[in-house]
Amino acid sequence: MDYRAAIKHDALWWILPGIVFWLVALPVFSAETLAVAVVQYREVEQTWSTEGVVEATRQSTVSAQIAGRVKEINFDVGDSVKKGQVILRIDEREAAQALAGSQAQVMQAQAAMHNAQANYERARQLLAQGFISQAAMDKAEADYKVAQAQAAVSQAGESQAALAQGYTAVVAPYGGVVAARLVQVGEMVTVGKPLMTGFDPAQLRVMVSVPQYKLADIGAQPDVAIEIPSIKRRVQAAAVTVQPVADARTHTTQVRIDLPAKEAGVYPGMYVRAQFVVGKAKKLLVPVSAVLRRSEVIAVYVMDDKGGVTLRQIRLGETAGQDEIEVLAGLNAGEQVALDPIKAGMALAQQVKK
Repeated sequence: MDYRAAIKHDALWWILPGIVFWLVALPVFSAETLAVAVVQYREVEQTWSTEGVVEATRQSTVSAQIAGRVKEINFDVGDSVKKGQVILRIDEREAAQALAGSQAQVMQAQAAMHNAQANYERARQLLAQGFISQAAMDKAEADYKVAQAQAAVSQAGESQAALAQGYTAVVAPYGGVVAARLVQVGEMVTVGKPLMTGFDPAQLRVMVSVPQYKLADIGAQPDVAIEIPSIKRRVQAAAVTVQPVADARTHTTQVRIDLPAKEAGVYPGMYVRAQFVVGKAKKLLVPVSAVLRRSEVIAVYVMDDKGGVTLRQIRLGETAGQDEIEVLAGLNAGEQVALDPIKAGMALAQQVKK
């Protein structure tokens, strides 16, 4: 028994029980009604792939700039936040009391400054009339300058207290999505305590390591596509930057691949494959929809010139775009394959039954 006959014999006993059910439950299909595609060689891009992980171009952790107790949390993980929205509040009572104390000190310092100014003006008049000495005049002037300095210090303290009170409302530095919440309501925080982590989903990228010997193949301006297996999507890179620095330990160079803006369904941490175009080659291609995958069996339904259907096992290579895949063994150029394996399997079962 030759190779193809053995494949046909083994595959039929394995797939026929399911086809019998289809014959009973579904309409009858003939080989003449099947949509087919011609297997042919085409020139496609030859790629070299490497693995990477999606990361956000803008991702940051917001930390506390004032000590206090967390009073209110307005957003949680997964929530969308606009720039400037208050994401968290810290109890402002202590900061308000500090501001009130600073304002009182400002009033006191200004009153002292006005008094010193009045004394200085009187001293100038008395000196001109010869009623006081130059030493008394110098002391009045010095007292006035000291009062001015104290007033400036108190005003700076008031501004600092007002700024600290503003820190009780933690606002989003840019629009994005909350990735992690690191505190709870009622928790005491100190200056520098991380509160929330967020990222901008509109700007994503992939960082990959490329061996130095591959840099010449991918070129200075690489053509890269990103394959995302988890959502079965392939996107073209918006921009690619080869970092001008090599890792002396791994002998690799970092390549930054920017994804298109606002790519739906893609978020940081997703596993991807970066496919760099390194040339072109002719490959025998078959539509992805024509491939039947059952456990370890990979096969297609082949149509002959007489309308007969046979199940043939094949060996696949790399994908060529989103709709086609390379065939390494099991098919020849010019043969026709059924685009719908389910209908083709039912037609084969009818053929065997006859």
